[in-house]
Amino acid sequence: MNMEEIEDLSFEEALTRLENIVRELESGRTKLDDAVSAYEKATALKQLCETKLQNARLKIEKIGISPSGEITTDEFTTPEA
Repeated sequence: MNMEEIEDLSFEEALTRLENIVRELESGRTKLDDAVSAYEKATALKQLCETKLQNARLKIEKIGISPSGEITTDEFTTPEA
């Protein structure tokens, strides 16, 4: 799988492939060269998932109703911990 193929994946597909790679690496049955290659793919998949999540957060708006009954939208913000 090359970078172009990774970039075309949906979030769900990328996450599933990432989980599969992690399981395979954790099993310890992977040869060193294959493990390095899998790790590189996993890194790219992780970055893709993070980017897609960030983009989704930026698109989300909080919908509210003002005291006068008017519908408003505010930028999405994460609650501070």
